[in-house]
Formats: sequence, structure tokens, C-alpha cells
Amino acid sequence: MEKAVQWDELVDVLVVGSGFAGLTAAIEAAELGKKVLVIEKMKRAGGNSIISDGGIAAPGTQLQADRGIVDSEKSMYDDMVTAGLGLNHPKLLRTLVSQARSAFEWTVDALQVPYLDRVDIFGGHSVARCYTPQGVTGATMLKRMLKRVAELSIPVLYSTSFRSILTDNQGRVLGGAVLREYDYRTNTGVPAKIRAQRGVILASGGYGADVAFRSIQDPRLDETIQTTNKVAATAEVLKSALHIGAASVQLSQIQLGAWASPDEQGFGHGPLFADYILFQYGVIVDPSTGRRFVNELGDRRQSADAILRIGHPCIGIADSRAVEHSGWDISRAIRKGVVKIHATMDELAASYGIDAATLQASISRYNGFVQDGADADLQKPMVDEASPIEEAPFYAMRLWPKVHFSMGGVAINERSQVLDFDGRTIKGLYAAGEVVGGVHGASRLGSCAISECVVFGRIAGQNV
Repeated sequence: MEKAVQWDELVDVLVVGSGFAGLTAAIEAAELGKKVLVIEKMKRAGGNSIISDGGIAAPGTQLQADRGIVDSEKSMYDDMVTAGLGLNHPKLLRTLVSQARSAFEWTVDALQVPYLDRVDIFGGHSVARCYTPQGVTGATMLKRMLKRVAELSIPVLYSTSFRSILTDNQGRVLGGAVLREYDYRTNTGVPAKIRAQRGVILASGGYGADVAFRSIQDPRLDETIQTTNKVAATAEVLKSALHIGAASVQLSQIQLGAWASPDEQGFGHGPLFADYILFQYGVIVDPSTGRRFVNELGDRRQSADAILRIGHPCIGIADSRAVEHSGWDISRAIRKGVVKIHATMDELAASYGIDAATLQASISRYNGFVQDGADADLQKPMVDEASPIEEAPFYAMRLWPKVHFSMGGVAINERSQVLDFDGRTIKGLYAAGEVVGGVHGASRLGSCAISECVVFGRIAGQNV
């Protein structure tokens, strides 16, 4: 029996959030003939999606085949389980890897997202399976999604904050209470209630910018640790689901980006150098010892934890050959002074207070591993294009982890239906993207988040 509620708006599907997962879900539901409304608490679309690099991961693609890269769903599954320390929920992960290629192809065929003609490998992946859009920004894909949203006449209400989930007496989700004309600085707005006859899809993202919530889960992550996330990445939508009985999954599993720099705020421009050049072709050293201490192509948890154990920012180093060969434009990071250029290795050592002789010995030892094709110290896999670090000038960047991604969230099944703690579906409630927990386990591999957003966004939009 439906509770007596004065509804201000009536739709079939209410989507909470306008990032990759939310817009994907909205597109799918609208293409199936449903009346869809998207709400976004900020003044413009995208959330963290728009500030990401836009990379998406998928196995067994034509781009891989053209380059002789042998990959499979099992290989991607195994890599994600290894990084996730086995905490990944198997059914969700199998759904992701089995549909990742079709999701990637959907972005190409249906959305016309333009990708660079390259395939990259990031830390924790055993082969190159990551595809980056032109411009190296999530805005590339987001613009294509918004174009399709406009073609389908899907309204997007900006400055509209989701406050609570409204249910009937049997617990079925009816819709949501929101604040329109929302001002996040004062947390105020005009109350309204939206009825969603088919269901509500939560696609509100993670809680990386919610210091109170994240530090309850992991006390290391207090206000002294920056985040790459936008200020809007907070936990109120997640908490609204928990309030009506949704199960929480691994909320303390919060990822830090080891490629971040303390010399800029937010995500910044340094990660392009660190993640796409430094980790693949360079080294990270502890400035107090001048020595390597971590596999630069390890997964994000391994790299971030290793730097945190050192206790101070560490130095990433690559040479001009790596920068030129990579083809990436890091000029903005250089202009900001996040990435610095040094004429000699001795000059670089002096700049960061590193003992020059020790640093040169570390570089020479690493160069020997490159020539041998195997890292005897830290087991870094040598990419095909790896070369010794010896061609001046030398590029360097200070590294200190920032909160980047929350692996924890609400529980869902393979149909993107939200579950309670007894494993039962909460009727009328779906979720996709970073608000969901269990897909990545203890650590997410690079580019797999957008795969997750598109895969489960499509599933949620189709099933609602």
C-alpha cells in the first residue's frame, strides 16, 4: 500500500547522478521508452567522471588484436582478483569482465567516443588493455553522453540534491526527496518529492571528499590527506540507501592514488606524467636513501601504501627518451612546476636533497634490469618499449598519495538491484558505479572504474 505523499513530479525512472554510470543508465532506460529524469546536485554534469582521464579497460578487443596483444576475460578477472586481495564479489566481477568489451564497443559505436590509437598497460594489469579517449579526459566521453541525453530529451536537473529514499509500507521504493536550487556551501535548497514508478537508480559516485565518513572507515584518511575528487564526492546518497536497509560492502576499502603530487590541489596534471610515463618507463626513489623501494607497475594499493610507509613524499624520475616516446603532452604539469626538468642527474639529486652517488647507483642498477628484461629487486614487469634511464634532460615529480576511489558501497546483484543484509532485493532500487561496493575488492585497477560504470549503468537502465 502506498503511503500518502504529495508528489511534485512523476517519472518512470529517477537517476541520481550525472557521471558515466548515471548517464549510461539514463540513456538505456530512455531508449527502452521510459520517461527518465536525471538529477545532479552540482551546477554542471559529470562529477568525478569529467575530471578523470577517461580511460576504460576491456579484454579481447580489436585494438589489442591489431597489436598482437593476447588477452582474455579470465586474465582480466585474475588481475582484478589479485589486486583486490580476493575480496571481489565473484558474480559481480564476472559480469564486469564478460561485458567490458561490449561496453567499450558501445561507447565507440553508439556514442561515437573517439579514442587514441594506442593500448596502454597500468599498474596491476598483466597486459595492455586500457583505452584512452582523445584529449586524455573524461570530458570527451561525457560530452558524447550528454549529446545522446539531449537527443533523447532526457531532462537533467542541476543544483538538485538527493536527500532520502521514499518507500511504501512494504519497503518498495517509490521515489526520492530532494532539495532543488541546492547550495552545497550552505546545504540548503527547496524541498520537493519525485515519484519514480519504475525505480530509482543510484549513481552518485563515491565518498572520497567526505572526510568525516571516510575517516570513520579508515582513520588514516583524515583532513591531512588530500583527495583527487571533486568537493561533491560525499556519502549522503549512500547513507540514504543504508537508512532503508541496503547492505553495505567493504566501506573501509578506500583507494589512494600513488601518482598524485603534493605540489598541486585535487587531481591536477601531474598524474598524466606519473601514471602514463613514470610508472611504466621510470623509477620511484626515497629521497632520504636514493634507492627504489616499490614495483612502479604494482597496483595502486601496493604503491600508495609503500609511499605512506616511507612517511614523506618520494621522487619519480624518467628521462627525455621516455617522455618523447610516450607521446603524451605534459606541458601543463611542467608549467605548473609539478614536473621539473633537470639537465643532469646530479642536478636532479641536488634539487631533492638526494645523495648523487647513491641515486646514480640506483639508476644504473635499474638500467641493467631493463637490458636484462627482468627486475631482480622488485619484479617490475618491463614493458616492450622500456629503455635505460640515461638520456638527458631528466624529468622528476614529487609523489604523495591522495584519496582517489572508494571501493566500498551498497550491495547489488548482477542485475544492478540493491540488496539488503539478507541478500534480498530492495524493490525499485538499483545502483551503478562507484556508489556500489564489492566489484574491486581491496584495490581497483586503473581504467576499470569506467568499465564498471558503463557495464552496470547499462544493466541498471535496462532492468529498471
